[in-house]
Amino acid sequence: MSSSSSLLTDTPFGLSENWAPHSWKSKKALQLPEYPNPDELGSVLNTLEAFPPIMFAGEARKLKEQLAQATFGEAFLLQGGDCAKSFKEFNANNIRDSFRVLLQMGIVLTYGAQIPVIKVLSLGFCF
Repeated sequence: MSSSSSLLTDTPFGLSENWAPHSWKSKKALQLPEYPNPDELGSVLNTLEAFPPIMFAGEARKLKEQLAQATFGEAFLLQGGDCAKSFKEFNANNIRDSFRVLLQMGIVLTYGAQIPVIKVLSLGFCF
């Protein structure tokens, strides 16, 4: 077992074992815009809640394990992405191209470093 296995039971960043999908509503928001129409806001939140998760629990657990390996030099973290300036620039072609570049870089790093490469693609965080 790797030296990173003990990190898997920790709850970093103040995460709680009692997390729930609506638990964010109990937190104080320090940097939110004003929403003058609460009914429209409620409608948008209901629409978003109906979508599937961006990342599934099993993927999050696997990523946590891989990041723990990287902290001990047992893996390499390759993080890339694009901060789209508008929704117009945020489209399937740009996502595909960014993903392709990240995978290509990962192949080169895997060959060169001879350790696993954790690939994380971050998109659209400027919205």
